[in-house]
Amino acid sequence: MRLTQPYFSNDVLDIAPDLLGKKLVRVFNDGRKKEYLITETEAYRGQEDLACHANKGRTARTEVMFHDGGLVYVYLIYGIYWMLNIVTGEKENPQAVLIRGLQSIQGPGRVGKKLQLDKSFYGEDIATSQRIWIEDVAKPVKYIALKRIGIAYAGDKWINKPWRFVLQK
Repeated sequence: MRLTQPYFSNDVLDIAPDLLGKKLVRVFNDGRKKEYLITETEAYRGQEDLACHANKGRTARTEVMFHDGGLVYVYLIYGIYWMLNIVTGEKENPQAVLIRGLQSIQGPGRVGKKLQLDKSFYGEDIATSQRIWIEDVAKPVKYIALKRIGIAYAGDKWINKPWRFVLQK
């Protein structure tokens, strides 16, 4: 069953671990449809979170984070990798879940590359999109919560938040 917008209106700290074990579905330009198990996520929570892109306020890059949950937030790093995030929460409360890993794909840069993401995904509604969405899998999962990585600029307080979630086998 495809996840709908009300699901994504919840707080990022509820959504990020709950996405583990769910299926990310991608329909590519050539018509191929692939399903991937979500294995790792990371939460970014509001303007107070110094690791969250929205902490410096509303910009052209972060605009989508200030909308209702359920929209895709992609951004480019190192000039080559598109990072996949899903906006969560309510309007004007910027939050997003970074999809850090899929089954057999470790690292958010590799995820974006495998999914063939580009700027055109920015702001796409994941609940109604015909090329990317998430489906529920009615199966309980176990996970561990770890400190976030790749955010040295945010300082120890924000690095050490146990907001990275990894599916356990």
